Amino acid sequence: MKQSLEVICKKLQGKDYKLTPQRKIILKVFLENEQDHLSAEDIYQMVKHHYPEIGLATVYRTLDLLADMEVLQKMNFDDGKARYEFSSHNEHHHHHLICLRCSKVIEFNDDLLDVLERAISEKKNFDVINHELKFFGYCSECK
Repeated sequence: MKQSLEVICKKLQGKDYKLTPQRKIILKVFLENEQDHLSAEDIYQMVKHHYPEIGLATVYRTLDLLADMEVLQKMNFDDGKARYEFSSHNEHHHHHLICLRCSKVIEFNDDLLDVLERAISEKKNFDVINHELKFFGYCSECK
């Protein structure tokens, strides 16, 4: 899902949040690395070269704010770090393949769980809104 900085900025300003230079550069990092699943530490390393006075705590606070506003989605890939990607409210959630050796995260967009969701809905009278599926293994470079 392609995001635009203008749309995100309007959302922030519509909620009475200031678009500080720190928030703007963090958003730019996400837009430039949209296919990656970045941690706060990853973002900090990328941002500090262009904005040396930024602190890691500022990155964490900004990520928490963007996740609370549902601009970003916070994920746990069981590697001890929270990772983030743009929220995808209009799309069915994709799945993730996580390499146990190099920690690469690969998105898998085919949704093979539609049949299971329907069965759950019919048999248990439970409305499935979304699901999360993670596969752990070894990527092609680490096999």
